[in-house]
Amino acid sequence: MSTPEAALKPLPPPVALLNLTIGHWTAQAIFVAAKLGIADLLQQGPKSSGDLAQSAGVDARALYRLLRALASVGVFAQGTDGRFTLTPMAECLQSDAPGSMRAWALMMGSYAFQPWGELLHSVKTGETAFDHLHGMGFFDYLGKHPEHGRLFDESMTNFSGPEIDAIVSAYDFTGIDTLVDIAGGHGSLLGAILKANPGMKGVLADMPAVIEGARRHFEASNLADRCVVAPINFFESVPAGGGAYLMKHIIHDWDDARSTTILKNCHRAMAGKGKLLLAETVMLPGNDPEFGKWLDLAMLVYAGGCERTEAEYRDLLAAGGFRLTRIVPTQSPLSVIEAVPV
Repeated sequence: MSTPEAALKPLPPPVALLNLTIGHWTAQAIFVAAKLGIADLLQQGPKSSGDLAQSAGVDARALYRLLRALASVGVFAQGTDGRFTLTPMAECLQSDAPGSMRAWALMMGSYAFQPWGELLHSVKTGETAFDHLHGMGFFDYLGKHPEHGRLFDESMTNFSGPEIDAIVSAYDFTGIDTLVDIAGGHGSLLGAILKANPGMKGVLADMPAVIEGARRHFEASNLADRCVVAPINFFESVPAGGGAYLMKHIIHDWDDARSTTILKNCHRAMAGKGKLLLAETVMLPGNDPEFGKWLDLAMLVYAGGCERTEAEYRDLLAAGGFRLTRIVPTQSPLSVIEAVPV
């Protein structure tokens, strides 16, 4: 029998490294469970792997092996009777549960998984692995594969859930009459901000293929009378007339040159007034575990952008015509970087 002291003892370095090298096994197992809808099948209570396999149309023994492995890391649990049940993490794989991460798991295990096999190419050349693998940029690919584009939009909604609450709680939006959310997807963040600030109006600006989803979201949330949607290409222009302009996880997608183009277009639309708000990870020095360090690597793999330090954001904003005024941390990995036009 192991003692509490043994449980707290650090793993030997080879074992710890071994566990890190098989992270992709776990990611693919979660993807398969999400793809098969196992969490939805368990909503009504425990089931055997045989019953689950019959409903999902897969091999019973293979599904048992999958669920046994996932149960060992807290995704599902196996009872003494052999049946499997939901755990808090497994509930996040349900289609419509609050805090669902199913779309994110589906994206991470499918077309977003393959480019990581080309990470060595990116490190050797500085080029984007996704472009190398597919012969086109990430967002061009989504435009040519609408089913993947829809999954990306859904996964971003999944990914944004905890961030949205953190941003609304941390940043004081008081005094902003009209907030323009640039590339705001289906409007989850803008909708939450509008609900927390009843006197505010909003503009959701994004690609034409995206804004219909935002329109439906605002209608379902009873916000259609306070928020309009506008199709844009932010490399060309953004809507004018906002009291503040917000971008979450947008500037990090792009290199300095293209980011500067976006910022200059915002500067032009603002006509010297208002605030620019960037919700991004601000990189910190040191060796502490930090999600932003891995997100930065993901930007190398997928889009060619990067996460930046405070100094790098200060310089980038200056190139776009802005002065960084303050950085507001949140309870998520994101901070709200506030700037004003100069």
